[in-house]
Amino acid sequence: MRFTPTPIAGAVVVDMDPVEDERGAFARLFCPRAFAAAGHPFSPAQTSLSRNTAAFTLRGMHFQAAPFDEGKLVRVARGRIFDVALDLRPQSPTFRQWTGVELSADNGRAFLIGRGLAHGFLTLEADTDVLYDIDRFFEPGKGEGVRWNDPAFAIDWPAEPRVMSGRDAAWPDFSPA
Repeated sequence: MRFTPTPIAGAVVVDMDPVEDERGAFARLFCPRAFAAAGHPFSPAQTSLSRNTAAFTLRGMHFQAAPFDEGKLVRVARGRIFDVALDLRPQSPTFRQWTGVELSADNGRAFLIGRGLAHGFLTLEADTDVLYDIDRFFEPGKGEGVRWNDPAFAIDWPAEPRVMSGRDAAWPDFSPA
């Protein structure tokens, strides 16, 4: 596995190194030792699936505030997304900045999104399945969010969303605590 940092600490692109032969390819997708050796310790507590039937479906920008904050390893099993991490850590030098990466079943890339970062994505194809490995157990009622198009962040989405939940569309303007 190859770990490529982004401008935001805690947001890391993870590429696999497949071994190919006449049968196809084989690649390791996760190894806690490799993540720790690269300086990104991560231990999943649960795995979730987001199934998205329409292209240009937006999910996000979601987070859980401390002490319920989560780290996520996001990967696409089918289809393609533009995945975004947004720094909401007030003490961070990249506070209110974002970084995005295209994840697809074809490129096999994953995105590690650390605690304190909000997460969201826009599907770029219909029938896109997104897998999340999450480093803590889900805490009902602790989810929060910020609006996907809040001018405080100026996220440069590759297309206008066509489908999103009412909840995601209605998050208020960002106001630091």
